[in-house]
Amino acid sequence: MQSEHFPRLTPFKPSEKMVTWFIIDFFILVLFLLLFFIAPVVSIPDVPLLAVAIIVGIVFVIVVLYLIWVKMYYDSMWYELHDDEMRWKRGVIFRSTGIVPYNRITNIDIKQGPVMRSLGISTVSVQTAGYSGAAAPEIRIEAIVYADELRELIRSLVRSCSAAGD
Repeated sequence: MQSEHFPRLTPFKPSEKMVTWFIIDFFILVLFLLLFFIAPVVSIPDVPLLAVAIIVGIVFVIVVLYLIWVKMYYDSMWYELHDDEMRWKRGVIFRSTGIVPYNRITNIDIKQGPVMRSLGISTVSVQTAGYSGAAAPEIRIEAIVYADELRELIRSLVRSCSAAGD
């Protein structure tokens, strides 16, 4: 099976919507923290203005660093489909690379949360025989627009690899 969106031997990246997804999820978390943890502290009548300014400054620095990290993380990611294996790389500070042979793949799942659904992206999770007992998949192909097409392509590559091994 050939794919227009996922050609073999050509690295592909997640959708750029991944950056938006990560930022929206992060701002939801920051809003939650502000409402339930920082707002009660700031609302205490005798809290010095300097303490409030320090809290706001720390939150601002964390937000800016996160925005920089998200862009760098997105830039570091790629996936590549070969005839007998998948390859991937990601990471800003700690880099991860991997090779997943098709003949080891046992499950291919598509996951999508509410923010992802509104952006039209999904995560394709691939589990292998060696990882089947672990809670995390061997590889997560994040922010994919044509997730069903990618899953079917991987399934066909798994089947053709299994047929070749018989």
